[in-house]
Amino acid sequence: MRHLTAILALSLAPHAAFASCGGNFADFVAGLKAEARAGGHPADRVERFFADARQDPKVLKADRAQGVFRKSFIEFSRAVISANRMQNGQRKAKEYASTFQKIARDYGVSPGVLLAFWALETDYGAVQGDFNTLNALVTLAHDCRRPDLFRPQIFAALELYARGDFDPARTKGAWAGEIGMVQMLPDDILRNGVDGDGDGHVSLKTSAPDALMSGAKMLKGLGWQAGEPWLQEVVVPEGLDWSKTGLNHELPVSDWARMGVKGRSAPLAAGLRGAILLPMGRKGPAFIAYPNFRVYFEWNKSFVYVTTAAYFATRLEGTPVYDPGNPEPGLTDGEMKSLQKALAARGHDVGAIDGILGEKTREAVQKEQARLGLPADAWPTRALLGRL
Repeated sequence: MRHLTAILALSLAPHAAFASCGGNFADFVAGLKAEARAGGHPADRVERFFADARQDPKVLKADRAQGVFRKSFIEFSRAVISANRMQNGQRKAKEYASTFQKIARDYGVSPGVLLAFWALETDYGAVQGDFNTLNALVTLAHDCRRPDLFRPQIFAALELYARGDFDPARTKGAWAGEIGMVQMLPDDILRNGVDGDGDGHVSLKTSAPDALMSGAKMLKGLGWQAGEPWLQEVVVPEGLDWSKTGLNHELPVSDWARMGVKGRSAPLAAGLRGAILLPMGRKGPAFIAYPNFRVYFEWNKSFVYVTTAAYFATRLEGTPVYDPGNPEPGLTDGEMKSLQKALAARGHDVGAIDGILGEKTREAVQKEQARLGLPADAWPTRALLGRL
């Protein structure tokens, strides 16, 4: 399932005057109806669309329990990249070869990239979610944690309904409102939906060509560069300046090569810039992230998910299994929260104190490691926690 820590923060200007959340749920829905009518939708359509809208407590429970983000890269990647998913990916590549050819021609996105998303999001369409999409969106918009993200999605779904591509009573998907085989939000479908099979409709739930081509169009719109790599496993020298690693330290590939960084199974991509990623520190797996890798963060904000999805895409295109190395043990959930509190007390912006090793926490860890004279590889250890 796609995890929506923050996909694109979307806003539809015509509805801005009604932006609100919380309060009595019935009054909230009445406000949505008024906003929809003000946006130009006929009253009878609005009433039909919202007729069965309900608050779903299971959605809020799922929103509060995103434990997958606490897994390390090795744990998560080994859990989700199975032999079965690899084999199914190879079969799907052959089955939809003509679709992938169109995608390469029109959008410049490599097959492995979309196959990996398809696998991780819904197991190639088999598990698309069983939450009523309208109820999920209305529930999350009413909740005051991220109304600016979810409220516009309701009106995007209403527009899809007007086009005949959304059924408010029957359309189901993920708890966070994503729909279909590659799990896209209604506004993303409006902007990027492609009728890949030529039947006159955009159905991401039942049509693989529609889903794949829509996903590819979205990636291109987010900045995907045709013909360029996104992630590559590398071998790094023991004497590398670890403070130069991490997504916020991008250098020309030629500079990394001069420092002794080498591609593990293929030469580095000359002429590009890249950042060295050490998802579990200097003793664990190592990758170079090229500019296309940043597009992944527009799809999902979780560092572990993004790195796994990008690596999985390379595996589906023939690269070997990564070398796990021998990383130092990570912190428990409680230890990570203690670390985040200590970092925040020292003036670092780590975001929420949630026990999740996100990019902000990694950057803060790296800065403190450098200050304390520790290897600045952004991997938090008990030794660092003790020093703080």
